[in-house]
Amino acid sequence: MSQPEYTTAQATALTNHDRKPIHIPGSIQPHGILLALSNQLEILQVSNNTQVYLYKAPEELLGQPLSYLLEPQPVEIVKQCLVKKVGSANVFKVLINTLYGEIYFDAIAHRTEEAVILELEPTDSEFEMSFLNFHSFASEAIAKMQRTSNLGEFLHLVAEEVQKIIGFDRVMVYQFDESEAGSVVAEVKREDLSPYLGLHYPATDIPAQARELYTRCFLRFLPDLTAEPVKLVPTENPTTHQHLDLSYCLLRSFDWCCTEYHQNMGVKALLVISIIQEQKLWGLISCHHQTPKYISYEVRKMCEFLGQIASSELAHKISNSEWDYKVKLKSLQSEFLESISQADNFIDALIKPELRLLDLVSASGAAVCLDNEITLVGTTPNIDEVQALIEWADTQVSDNLFATDSLPKLYQEALVFKDTASGLLLLRISKIRRYYILWFRPEVLQTVHWAGNPQESMQAQADGSYTLSPRKSFEQWQETVRLTSLPWKPCELDSAIALNNAIVGIVLSKADELAKINLELERSNQELASFAYAASHDLKEPLRGIYNFSTVLLEDYAQVLDDDGMECLQTVVSLSVRMETLINALLRLSQLGQAQLRLQATDLNELLNQVIDIFRASRQDSGLADIRIPRPLPTVLCDRVLVNEVFSNLLGNAFKYNDKTEQWVEIGYFSQEEAGEQGSRGEVAVVSPLPLCPSAPLPLSHAPYPIFYIRDNGIGIPQHHLETIFRLFKRLHSQEKYGGGAGAGLAIVKKIVELHNGKIWVKSTVGVGSIFYFTLE
Repeated sequence: MSQPEYTTAQATALTNHDRKPIHIPGSIQPHGILLALSNQLEILQVSNNTQVYLYKAPEELLGQPLSYLLEPQPVEIVKQCLVKKVGSANVFKVLINTLYGEIYFDAIAHRTEEAVILELEPTDSEFEMSFLNFHSFASEAIAKMQRTSNLGEFLHLVAEEVQKIIGFDRVMVYQFDESEAGSVVAEVKREDLSPYLGLHYPATDIPAQARELYTRCFLRFLPDLTAEPVKLVPTENPTTHQHLDLSYCLLRSFDWCCTEYHQNMGVKALLVISIIQEQKLWGLISCHHQTPKYISYEVRKMCEFLGQIASSELAHKISNSEWDYKVKLKSLQSEFLESISQADNFIDALIKPELRLLDLVSASGAAVCLDNEITLVGTTPNIDEVQALIEWADTQVSDNLFATDSLPKLYQEALVFKDTASGLLLLRISKIRRYYILWFRPEVLQTVHWAGNPQESMQAQADGSYTLSPRKSFEQWQETVRLTSLPWKPCELDSAIALNNAIVGIVLSKADELAKINLELERSNQELASFAYAASHDLKEPLRGIYNFSTVLLEDYAQVLDDDGMECLQTVVSLSVRMETLINALLRLSQLGQAQLRLQATDLNELLNQVIDIFRASRQDSGLADIRIPRPLPTVLCDRVLVNEVFSNLLGNAFKYNDKTEQWVEIGYFSQEEAGEQGSRGEVAVVSPLPLCPSAPLPLSHAPYPIFYIRDNGIGIPQHHLETIFRLFKRLHSQEKYGGGAGAGLAIVKKIVELHNGKIWVKSTVGVGSIFYFTLE
């Protein structure tokens, strides 16, 4: 049978086996008797061996009150079970008079949902073990366990102390793994027996129903696996007409599969003690004997008590063994999260220094994915493989945290990079954006030593199905496990979750800070715009007075003033005009800062024709301007008046700063189709400015929108001025050159473009010309 076939057959057979109602076998073991009682303590069912112990046939007891068999005091003890929770037991010694004399029994009474159950085991002692005797018997073993700090030594000591108490041939500590399979992690045995230490056992050996019963009942005792079970009379409870639930019964009989399994191991007597961690079954203390062997109830209770002490101490031993590692992870978390919270660049904070991200979960490689941007750290698959893995995770992984130590078994494509990523720990930071952190671990070949070939448990049936059957051999059988990494520890998963929570908290904190800053900036900008408007508006009145009085002096008092006086007044007039130009520019910018866009569908061809007509009318003395429009412009949603101002300023500058004999300006745009076509060829650029040609690649962030350009053959702009020319009052030449001006035109253009959520930039070559690009979004 191939491995996939075996896995499928195992799952099917195990499911079928788990459905077997082992808690209602309808029989008990023969070393005691059982009575099922109604709430009125009337005997409803008895085991079919009462004649052996009580010298009374079942028919004599059925229908009788419990007082028919017991004295008033033990009856009262049993009655107390009616007010206790299911499974809680009352334990006491009881004396029963029979035809052949008095017999002492260990009595265990407990309540189920439908009955009160009383189990009786004959005993040689009429006295219960005192606390002092119990303490002296167990205190030395407990002290030894508490003094041992090493986990392996502790588990061996547990097996050793239990073996001393019960004298069985073999005592093992058996630990379950995440798949419910298990292994022997400690063993004390008779010298002539084959060792089981280190051997693994499949989950089918202890099915889910059995594990669940071990979680509820901490001790299971089978003194003679060859004994015939004793049926209950009647088989069903006469009140409920159901089989009696024997989940909490010490005498509950055993399944035939359990019998055959252990007999194949040469075992005739069995004692199993549960080890519980955090309310889950961590493992078992499994005790084997080669011949039938009875242990008194008191000794069994002592073993159960040691099991509980072992469970309690185990938590400390595990904590001690993992404490240093957890402390290291916590320290890394603290340093890491502090650096993230203070960093301006999120990715830099995650991967620099690189080892911190890897050490956080003890990984050999990691990938940080923020939308389409992937950053690799350490030993990882390549970018394309990581991208494909994330796309798989998008559809297959629903949880924010996903971990596997065998990725190729879930994602076949991972076979290619198993050497670097057989193990995957994936953290989804955002469900809205594609934000992931992936950690990787390489393949680690492992040799697993099984107690016999686990596939022998699968028996094929005539109909093609598979059933569980006990293995015949428990000789060591080796299996090489491939395509797996070292497993991810719970504390490593906790570390990843802590990172996620911290990132979310930091992002929210940053968002709050940014919102406050934006609110303050918005308020400051409004105040600044209001101040600029008021200042520029109020300045115009005294400036106008200066201009008017200077003009009056020039006209009416020219004969009084000498040449120097006249020159000074003319300078005052000139400066007044210059000052008014600057104030008007400042006033225009402040108006734009408070303006509300009046968006409407605008035919840019019609708008541009108006701009050109006005421009040519103002240049009649300069001849016709060569304005080229390669193709009609589109219709866009914009503020018609403001966009008119954009084209007017850019067109005016194109001819103003031009010293060529034959001047020309070209006005055009890139369509969405052209942007998409260039992008599909991989030509879409991420940064601007663009090359000096109309067919230049488009900035990625603006590709969906038309990009307009105004190109000229003018004087050009030096490279180091390309970013500063959009500043207010920034001029590259003296006031006397190129017709003067306030140096505010490009600042106004930039402000209008940004009001339309657009962007403007320039590419230029000195002596060749310039090209201005802008978008209107």
